Amino acid sequence: MSKFLIVGLGNIGDEYANTRHNIGFDVVFAFVQKHGGVFKTERLAYVAEVKWKGKQFVCVCPTTFMNLSGRAFKYWQEKEKIPTENTLTIVDDLALPIDKIRLRKSGTHAGHNGLKDIQNILGTDEYPKLRFGIGNIFPKGMQVDFVLGKWKSEEIPIVKHKIEKSVEIIESFASIGIDRTMTNYNNLNYSPNNN
Repeated sequence: MSKFLIVGLGNIGDEYANTRHNIGFDVVFAFVQKHGGVFKTERLAYVAEVKWKGKQFVCVCPTTFMNLSGRAFKYWQEKEKIPTENTLTIVDDLALPIDKIRLRKSGTHAGHNGLKDIQNILGTDEYPKLRFGIGNIFPKGMQVDFVLGKWKSEEIPIVKHKIEKSVEIIESFASIGIDRTMTNYNNLNYSPNNN
C-alpha cells in the first residue's frame, strides 16, 4: 500500500484558529474529516491516519508552532518511512492572489518561516508543496497582522471553495501523480462562481 505524508502548516491555539496563516491546518482537517479520520495528539503533532483507494495517508498538523515545523515533518517522515516525493506540505502564500492555488515539486521558502524550517532540516527545497493563495492586500508594515488575521467575510466563500479543491488536489496527487495534478489544477481561477 503506497503511503503519503500530508503536512498542514499552522499554529496551535484558539487565537490562531481560522486565520490566514493556519490554512494548512484547515485543509488537512477537511481532508481527514472527508475520509472519516480522527486526529490524536502524538509526538510533535496532531496526527490522523486515513485510508482511501488502497492508499494510506499520515496527516500531520505540527504542534511545534510554525517556526519549528521541520521537526514534526522529519520525525513523522522517518517514523513512517515515507519518501520525500510522497509528502505534501500545505501552506499559506502571500505571493499568490486569493483565487489561486499552486502545486509545486520544489521551490524556495519565499520567506515563509514554516517552509524555511522544513528546508533547513531536510537540507533541500525539493519537496512538494501546495501553496494556498491568501493575497497581499494590506498596508505597508502590516504583513504580520494580515497573515495572522481572520478572513474577511467576503473572502469566506472563496476560501471554503479552495479548501474543497485542495482536498481534491491531495487525492489527485496520490492517485495520478504531481505532474498531471499540476496540469489539472494550477491554472484555474478558484472564485466559487468559476468552477
